Amino acid sequence: MIKSILINFIGIFNSRILGFLRDLLSASILGANIYSDIFFVAFKLPNLFRRIFAEGAFTQSFLPSFAKAKYKPSFAYKVFKYIFTIILILSLIVTLFSYPITDILAYGFDEKAKKIAAPLVAINFWYLDLIFIVTFLASLLQYKKHFTTTAFSTALLNISLITALVLAMHKSKEEVILYMSIGVVAGGVAQLIAHIIASKKYGILKLLYIGAKSNKKADISTFKKHFLPSVFGNSTAHISAFLDTWLATFLSAGSISYLYYANRLFQLPFALFAIAISTVLFPQITKALSQNKTKEANENMKKAFWYLFYLLTLAFIFAVINSKEIVKLLFERGAFTNKDTIETSYVLIMYMIGLIPFGLNKLFSSYLYATHRHLKSAKFSAISLGVNIIFSLLLIYPMKVLGLALAGSIGGFVLFFLTLKEYGFNQFLTFFEKKYVLIYFLTVLASVLISILFKQLFYLL
Repeated sequence: MIKSILINFIGIFNSRILGFLRDLLSASILGANIYSDIFFVAFKLPNLFRRIFAEGAFTQSFLPSFAKAKYKPSFAYKVFKYIFTIILILSLIVTLFSYPITDILAYGFDEKAKKIAAPLVAINFWYLDLIFIVTFLASLLQYKKHFTTTAFSTALLNISLITALVLAMHKSKEEVILYMSIGVVAGGVAQLIAHIIASKKYGILKLLYIGAKSNKKADISTFKKHFLPSVFGNSTAHISAFLDTWLATFLSAGSISYLYYANRLFQLPFALFAIAISTVLFPQITKALSQNKTKEANENMKKAFWYLFYLLTLAFIFAVINSKEIVKLLFERGAFTNKDTIETSYVLIMYMIGLIPFGLNKLFSSYLYATHRHLKSAKFSAISLGVNIIFSLLLIYPMKVLGLALAGSIGGFVLFFLTLKEYGFNQFLTFFEKKYVLIYFLTVLASVLISILFKQLFYLL
């Protein structure tokens, strides 16, 4: 398990470093204004679906059903055809009706901004078609215990966007966001090519070819039953961020950008730790439970919990103490001003309050999916989302953009509590052995010392 986690960690870390380079260039060239807001709105919808698909929703409903399927090639091909057809139709609808859809996504924008955004919404949405194929092939590669291609290919999107920004550096801001939108689709194509190469090597393309030619019937009703609950159950944090963006269109220009940059920083430890660990854990506990090895599954859960809890605590303390310094170091240059740094750093703190509950929920929800409790997870997500919406509406007036970020974190605590309750508080309490608790307190102390040292060094240098 450690080896697979490290592969995922290194791959995601590589992608996130390139992602911050991308954001650094974006902040420098565009700043935090209506043009950056337009691009982030245009990219938000496909990026929302990308995160939902790529970070577990599809895999957690597909793999258990695929593992039990009698005719695996036919089952895999039928699922692919079913989902891809839906996404393709959806993409055509978004392309044909881009302006009314943009009017909904960016309701608070003026007419000029909506007209600029509409074609970009249509272009960006085609990334979803590409990333679904990538995710589908990635799930089958996971079944073959191959994580490397998926972990490292995520960097290709960032490389494509960095290239687009460099090419458009001296052009108008409207042209810059057009180049970036084309870069999004180009990045999706690059990711797809990488997965096709790996899929050919591991025999997955052959499996799909056999499935397409086979006359054997495959029942995908179980997959359909679990898919939508899995999508919704995995999407709370992302739908929350999406709602933040929509509500922020009613606030002053730059608010969407503050949310975007702060959420990008929040997503770094979330992806590096929560997603990397849960991605590796899920196939292991699924197989253990299918073989009635409950003790082994819970032992894996305990180890993964403590790895994740230590890392998330370190990230939380470091980010809260050094929020301004982190934003200043990464983004404050060019069109991104000191005022933008201060605003983004406050939003980052509000997001980071929810890091530990959202991160741990990712782990425990994997157990619910492995035990086919998809509907329970979806129910908890709906409750959490409802809490988030209520607090967003309550806090947006007194706290502006900070209230939106804080509301999402409050929803994260509700989600984690409900998921943990379903997992079982008594079972959870067995995780707390003295040695682990002692290491945790040492982790807290070390995190505070490291954070203070970083702050001092930042201003000395």
